[in-house]
Amino acid sequence: METGSSSEGSPEPKKGKSKTPRKPKAKDSVLKQKSPAEFFAENKNIAGFDNPGKCLYTTVRELVENSLDSAESISELPVVEVTIEEIGKSKFNSMIGLVDRERVDEALYDDHETAKARERRLAKEAKAQEIQAKNAALGKKVKETTASKGMKGRGEASFYRVTCKDNGRGMPHDDIPNMFGRVLSGTKYGLKQTRGKFGLGAKMALIWSKMSTGLPIEISSSMRDQNYMSFCRLDIDIHRNMPHIHVHEKRENKDQWHGAEIQIVIEGNWTTYRSKILHYMRQMAVITPYAQFLFKFISDAPEKNVTIKFARRTDVMPPVPLETKHHPSSVDLLLIKRLITETSKQNLLQFLQHEFVNIGKSYAERLIGEMGPDFSPKMSVKSLTSQQIVRINQLFRQAKFDDPSGDCLSPAGEYNLRLGIIKELHPDMVATYSGSAQVFEGHPFIVEAGVSVGGKDVKQGLNIFRFANRIPLLFEQGADVVTRTALKRINWNNYKINQTQDKIGVFVSIVSTKIPFKGTGKEYIGDDISEIAAAVKSAVQQCCIQLKSKIVKKIQAREQQERKRNLSKYIPDATNAVYDVLKEMAQLHASKKKRYENEDAEILKKVSAKLITKETLRQKLAEHVEKVDYEMALEYATHGGVSEEPKEDIYIQSLETEPKFIDLRSPIFVFRLFQ
Repeated sequence: METGSSSEGSPEPKKGKSKTPRKPKAKDSVLKQKSPAEFFAENKNIAGFDNPGKCLYTTVRELVENSLDSAESISELPVVEVTIEEIGKSKFNSMIGLVDRERVDEALYDDHETAKARERRLAKEAKAQEIQAKNAALGKKVKETTASKGMKGRGEASFYRVTCKDNGRGMPHDDIPNMFGRVLSGTKYGLKQTRGKFGLGAKMALIWSKMSTGLPIEISSSMRDQNYMSFCRLDIDIHRNMPHIHVHEKRENKDQWHGAEIQIVIEGNWTTYRSKILHYMRQMAVITPYAQFLFKFISDAPEKNVTIKFARRTDVMPPVPLETKHHPSSVDLLLIKRLITETSKQNLLQFLQHEFVNIGKSYAERLIGEMGPDFSPKMSVKSLTSQQIVRINQLFRQAKFDDPSGDCLSPAGEYNLRLGIIKELHPDMVATYSGSAQVFEGHPFIVEAGVSVGGKDVKQGLNIFRFANRIPLLFEQGADVVTRTALKRINWNNYKINQTQDKIGVFVSIVSTKIPFKGTGKEYIGDDISEIAAAVKSAVQQCCIQLKSKIVKKIQAREQQERKRNLSKYIPDATNAVYDVLKEMAQLHASKKKRYENEDAEILKKVSAKLITKETLRQKLAEHVEKVDYEMALEYATHGGVSEEPKEDIYIQSLETEPKFIDLRSPIFVFRLFQ
């Protein structure tokens, strides 16, 4: 009974859907994979493709750097032509086969202005005009009215055809599709100084082209002594990370041209990134004065067109960087395992000797003895267990090794750096310095620096130019080790340089087998590596010391000129005063009121006989001033290294011929012996 009553009193359970969580379907838990191309398409900012303007800049940068690498790899003086052609909306639509269509429903578009919005805008403009009229009536300065900007719709994109042509190595016919259409495949992998590291340059531009325009890339290429030219038109299958080839054929090469020409159409923004692209080209001309660059921007509006030629200043190229082996202190567990897998050496002793730098036979035997009884020189390197590999890695971290040499590096050189600065900036004075090879984390690096004072197109204060592996760094300057060193660690007043008033150019180039970039964009070098920070400071200081001596001499020469000017100004007054005194003394001597003897008497007789007049006295004083000025100038010229000897004509051979010569290199000059 109780049970029944209780059930009657309790409320009826509500009917409806069950609240128990729904089990996920099997297909929801399927493991998914992304191709490398798909990953970089979704995270394009990693490679510097943040927005349309930056995409245009990065595309130009990557193509130019690939061209320089290609020409330098065959010791050819680079000639690089870059063209950016603006493509209007109608032309772009015709390229992709799309017919222009007039708008039907205006309210559908992002840039549509409603009646109320238009009314508010017109009222605002009328009020502004009224205020300006009042100000004009009161005689106040009136600002020019700017045309109101309409809302720019998201669909109003700007498109550009970027073309880069060089005289480099070219590409093998069969390799072209994979070199452009497969992400993380390239020729720059390995331990050596390179301008690119990820194998993303032109491939990332192709991915951006695929995302923004859908148009393929076109490549023309030919190698030396090749009687045909390869032509390839392709895009990339982002999901499969494979090239999608439209055309791949061999064409006639009548001109025996060698190199590559790459043409790609992308969305971009020339207006906002114009200055960055031109600054990049100018700085590239500074660090590679042996290259010739031709840059063109072509627009439908002729007044927007730009053509700039950066001429070659020298034909002396830095040596080609060499691939090197890993230093034991720079490897990790994964790298050791990979080297063991790839090595052709049979035993552990040979492996240590040939796969790492600075491990000789005797030192390798000592290392193996220190590893323990489980290791022997003759044991097979392929038979090493995971525990034994860990032991090798631990010993590499703890043992001491000689530092790697900088022979594998290819710095620009003081000679080229100085020429580049003079060519592009025309400074009043410049000093350069190239440091010796140093090491961080087992990687060699060399720091070169230049400091200039004065010049054209240089603003007052510090103008900092940063280079890493001979490429300009334009973004994120504030956090860079060079910027922080120049602003905080150099006392410019100690070197007679005014940090705020003088036009100072600070140029620092760092080359290494591993540049410690911060962030994924490869745009700045961190300030946290003490070895690099100390080397940068020392190199800049060495330049400042050189400049100080030049500035001091310049100040002395200016003071000397000022002294001469002052002395010359007082010659007439001094002449009158001295002549009046001499005339009075001559009268006293003649009247025998006061007698003078020897030389004094002779001078007074000449004054009386008018052999010494005001004019002769003035001439003698002027000659004395000139003599003192000449002696001081000669002393200044001697210290400054200026020669008074007659000049001879020097005939410089044209760069267009190909003479045989031998270059004898020094850190500060190159002596060329023609055969």
